[in-house]
Amino acid sequence: MNGGYDDGYRNCLCFWGDEPGSLVRALCDDVKSVRGLAVLDAGCGEGKNAAFLAAGGAVIDAFDVSDLAIQNGQRHFGDRVGIRWKVGDIRHVDLPNNHYDIVIAYGLLHCLPSPVEVREVVARLQRATRVSGYNIVCVFNDRRQELDAHPGFSPSLLPHADYIDAYASWKLLKASDLDLTERHPHDNLEHTHSMTRILARKASK
Repeated sequence: MNGGYDDGYRNCLCFWGDEPGSLVRALCDDVKSVRGLAVLDAGCGEGKNAAFLAAGGAVIDAFDVSDLAIQNGQRHFGDRVGIRWKVGDIRHVDLPNNHYDIVIAYGLLHCLPSPVEVREVVARLQRATRVSGYNIVCVFNDRRQELDAHPGFSPSLLPHADYIDAYASWKLLKASDLDLTERHPHDNLEHTHSMTRILARKASK
């Protein structure tokens, strides 16, 4: 379920780099301070987003299904105060309802085995978010995917509109469907993904 990234984690200590995702930076511009906020980084990879938020004083539960990713993150970022590193499958870990101020799913959802499970996990993450809390979603959608750099990986691809619909009752702060062209450090193969990016705030009922 990890998107075939373990080869990259084995060959590169910092596969995803140090810089946080653009939506994480955008969130910090909106909230001004994350000090003391409870964060769930679901599918954290090596923890670049968790490390950035921890540096601002947030407390993060950083989950990834890959023990290699967690090991790399711990080695690269050290004992960063505020990060609780955990190996776990986000489909099955215990998530308290209405607990987190910020929930991040960066590159997680398309790694799930089926569209049904994608929708179920989105709903789980939303339930775990406090009223007025934030969700950040960055996910492959079904518009365009070049998968030569992901041998053996069959992502679960939903339309961009499905993700927008899932956040219909939330306040959408940012939402886009744009292409990302990148190279992974272990194979240097240029490839392009169509990406849904959402920054949303949970409304009170």
